[in-house]
Amino acid sequence: MLFVILIFCGLIAGTVAGLFGVGGGILFTPILFILFSSVGLENPATWAIATSLFCTFTASISSSIQQRSEKNFYWKQGVIVGLFGTIGVFAGKQVVTSPYYTEDVFVALFSILLVFVAILFFRRRKNDITLLVTKKTISIPKAVGAGTTGGFIAALAGVGGGIVLVPIMNLAYKLRLKKAVSISSMAIVLISLSGWMQFALLAGQPDGITPFTLGYVDFGSGLPLIIGAFTGGFAGVRIGHSVSQLAIQIGFGILILTIAALMIIQLFN
Repeated sequence: MLFVILIFCGLIAGTVAGLFGVGGGILFTPILFILFSSVGLENPATWAIATSLFCTFTASISSSIQQRSEKNFYWKQGVIVGLFGTIGVFAGKQVVTSPYYTEDVFVALFSILLVFVAILFFRRRKNDITLLVTKKTISIPKAVGAGTTGGFIAALAGVGGGIVLVPIMNLAYKLRLKKAVSISSMAIVLISLSGWMQFALLAGQPDGITPFTLGYVDFGSGLPLIIGAFTGGFAGVRIGHSVSQLAIQIGFGILILTIAALMIIQLFN
């Protein structure tokens, strides 16, 4: 029954991600947090972050393959940013596994992150792709800044880091939006891989809600989400083509508020 429920949740998450054009991690994390909290699992935030990074890793591989098929693939720059991102992940993991990173802190941080994503979404314009693009490559210092920041946020919130990487490279570094997305997709492969592996290698953790766990990663919960998300993603993209931009913006705003409210309610319950 749990397997079916998780596939259904993944289907919804994938549909929403495809419809609104947001990363899977922004949805995987709250779904997993609410699930792990509801069954009384110890350290539900850490479990949700680690398992969400595993889900994001799988999804990011698909995204990079898609970018390559569309001739929009900058793997070298993506690898450089991603390698520095692993440093940020390590730093973030130290914070997450410390006694100071409580469920209250996690919910507050994730809620702020949701608002940040919503603001970026509402500020999108149809001509975003025409934003200044004078830089053809990312220098090492800039790769350090973008990568470590993205990796740090990824570890704290269980997202791939793209919601930070893309704005930094597009708005601050003046890279074309499509190129920023491509570099981010490749970087997220390494960032999320590093993230879930670091959490998986933490020994001495109790079992998750399924027998298929390693460290803080519950593969048994993550795989059904991934299966559903891949299917829902295609449906979301197709629905998005037939819905007005205004309706999408309103729907996304409602979604953000609903997710934040559910997480806060779950915390106090």
